[in-house]
Amino acid sequence: MQHQEVHHNLQNSLKSALGLLELDPKSQLYQDVTSVCNHLANPGFRIAVFGPFNYGKSTLINAILGNRALPIDIIPTTGAAIYVKYGNELRTKIVMLDGREINESGTEILKQFAILDGDRRMRDDVASVQVFCPHPFLQNGVELLDLPGTNDREEQDNLVRDKLLTADLIVQVLDGRQLMTLGEREKLRDWLSDREIKTVLFVVNFVNLLEPEDQKEVYKRLRFVAESFRADLPPNISNLYRVDALPALRSRLKGDVAAAQSSGLASFESALQSILAVKQENMGDVRLPRVVALASQIQQSLQAKAQAISTEVEASKNKRQAKIDIQQKAEKLIKQGFAASVTELRDWLNAQTLVYRYQSEAGAALGHNQFSTWERDFFKPKVVQLQQALVKWVIQACDFFNHPQPEELSISFPTHPQITLPNQPAASDSLSDTASVGVATGLGWVLGGPVGAAVVGGAAYLLNKNVKQDKQESSEEVYQNQVAQIYADAAKEYLNRFSSEALLALRQYEEKAAKVINFQVPDEPIELSSKRYQLNSLNACLENLDRELKSVRASLG
Repeated sequence: MQHQEVHHNLQNSLKSALGLLELDPKSQLYQDVTSVCNHLANPGFRIAVFGPFNYGKSTLINAILGNRALPIDIIPTTGAAIYVKYGNELRTKIVMLDGREINESGTEILKQFAILDGDRRMRDDVASVQVFCPHPFLQNGVELLDLPGTNDREEQDNLVRDKLLTADLIVQVLDGRQLMTLGEREKLRDWLSDREIKTVLFVVNFVNLLEPEDQKEVYKRLRFVAESFRADLPPNISNLYRVDALPALRSRLKGDVAAAQSSGLASFESALQSILAVKQENMGDVRLPRVVALASQIQQSLQAKAQAISTEVEASKNKRQAKIDIQQKAEKLIKQGFAASVTELRDWLNAQTLVYRYQSEAGAALGHNQFSTWERDFFKPKVVQLQQALVKWVIQACDFFNHPQPEELSISFPTHPQITLPNQPAASDSLSDTASVGVATGLGWVLGGPVGAAVVGGAAYLLNKNVKQDKQESSEEVYQNQVAQIYADAAKEYLNRFSSEALLALRQYEEKAAKVINFQVPDEPIELSSKRYQLNSLNACLENLDRELKSVRASLG
C-alpha cells in the first residue's frame, strides 16, 4: 500500500510537470511520460516481442499459444501492436480512432485491420488491437505484445519504440543467420539502455538452418551482448535462448512434446515462468527505473524553464524598479519646483507687496482714466507669468505620472475701482488740475513697477515742499491732494481684494495639485505576477518531484 502511494504521488508530480512545461502532446517526452505513468498503474505483466520484419516474432508467439492466432506469412505482415490477453475463447477486439468497436470470434479479422497494406503501411484509423486467448500462460494477468517489424519504416519504428517503454519484460527476436546488425545494436542502446530498460531475453531464430560450428559461433558472439541486459533476472536464469519458431509451432500444433523440446521452446517457456514468478510479485522494480529516468529528463526541463523565467522575472523587476526610481526622483524634483513656484507666487500676491509695488502706478492709471490698459498690459502679464511658472509643474506631473489634469488655476481680477471725486473749488491756483494730477500720479505709471512708485512719491513730496515754501497751500492744492489720495486708496483697495481672492484660489489649487504631484508605486504588472506565479509553481513542482524521486529510490533500495 505504501509503494502504491509512492507511485501515485510520483505520477501526480510528473503529470503536473507536463502541464507546467506546456509540452506538445505529440512530443516524445510527453508521450513517454504519459505512457509510463499509465502503465505504472497497470496490474498486468506485459511481455513485448520485437525485432525486424521476417524474424519470426508472430510465429514465436503462436508457438507459445499453440495456436495460429496471429497472422504469419513469408512477407512482412504485422502492421499494428497486437495485445494478446486471456479470454474464455479465441476472439478479437478492434477499437477504431473514432471510438467504434469491432468484436469477432477468432482472429481472421486481423488480416483486415492488423497487417500492412499493399504499400507495406500501417492503417491510420486503428486505435488498438486485442486478441483474447484461453491459454493458461495468460491466465494470471500476463499479456503478450506482438509488435510490428523494425527496420522498415519510421512510423513502425516509432510505434515499437513507444510500446517497449510499457513492457515489463522484453523479448528480442534475432536471426541466427545475420546476428546483431548495426541497426539492432543502435536500437539496443537508444530504445533500451538509455531508457533504463535493462532486462531483455534474446531469442535466436533460424539456428536450425546453421551448421553446428556456426551455431557455436552465434552463441559466442551473443553472450557478450546478452550479458549487458540480464539485470534483475533470477539467479541461474539465462537471457539467451535458441528457439526454432516455425518447427516449434508445428510441433505444438501436432502435440509433439519431444519435437517442441528439441526446438528450444520448452526451455524458453520455463525461463518465462521463472521470471514471472519473481517479477509479478514486485513489478515496480521493473517499471520504476524507467520512470526515474524520465523524471530526470523532466527535472532538467523544469530547471531550464525555471531558469529562463527567473531571468525574465529579474530583468522585468529591475526594469520596473528603474522606472519607479526615475518616477520617484521626478516626483521629488517636481514637488520642489512646484513649492518654489508657489512660494514665489504667494509672496508676490501678498497684499503689502502688491500695494508697495503697484499702488502708485495703479492710482496714476486711475487718474488718467487708463486703468484697464494698465491692468491688461502691465499687471495681468505678471500674474500670467507667475501662474504659468506654477502650473507647468502640475502639467509635468500629470504627464509623467499619467494623472488627469486638475482644474486650471483660476486667478480672477476684481472689478475696477469706482471713483467719486469731491466738488472742485471755484477758483484755480497756480497749478491746474491736469498738471497737479499728472505730476503727482502719472510719472509712476509711466515708469511702472516699484521704481516708478518711488520716483512718484519723491516727486510729489518735492513739489509739495517747494510749493509750501513758496506760499501757503491754496484751496486748489488741497483739492488735488484729496483727489490723489482717493485714487491711491482705490488702487490699494483693488490690490487688497485681488490679493485675498488670488491667495484663496492658490490655496485651493495647491490642494488639487498635491493629488497629482504624488507618485504611487503601481501594482505589479499582471504579466510579471503571472511569471512569478509560474516560477513558484515550477520550483514547487521541482521540490515535489525531487522528494518523490527520493522516496522511489529508497523503495528500490
